[in-house]
Amino acid sequence: MKLPGTYLDGFLLPVPTPKLEEYRQLAQQAAAIWIEHGALHYMETAADDLSTEFCRSFTTAADTKEGETVVFAFAIFADRAARDAANAKIMTDERLKAACPVSNSIFDCKRMAFGGFKAIVNE
Repeated sequence: MKLPGTYLDGFLLPVPTPKLEEYRQLAQQAAAIWIEHGALHYMETAADDLSTEFCRSFTTAADTKEGETVVFAFAIFADRAARDAANAKIMTDERLKAACPVSNSIFDCKRMAFGGFKAIVNE
């Protein structure tokens, strides 16, 4: 399935497994904010199968500890300009600011990885 857009923001973070449902509820709120401000698609995923012997694992990349689950999330935008405009609005959205204290009790924001990516294949 070809997804719309040419720019993706990606997030990788460890979440304490007992707090995964609480995190899912927070992510549902975040999805609405991202979509409202211009994301074409928003998805949050929890690790299901991270076993690998041939390359570095997501558990290593996310520096997970015992009792944590890797979460990989992404938002797709039409292009970099749309992403930059959306992020300017998202970062000043009062709902996101209100959710930040809650997110700090669910996961360690300092251990989250984030980056913007331009599409090089989208089939």
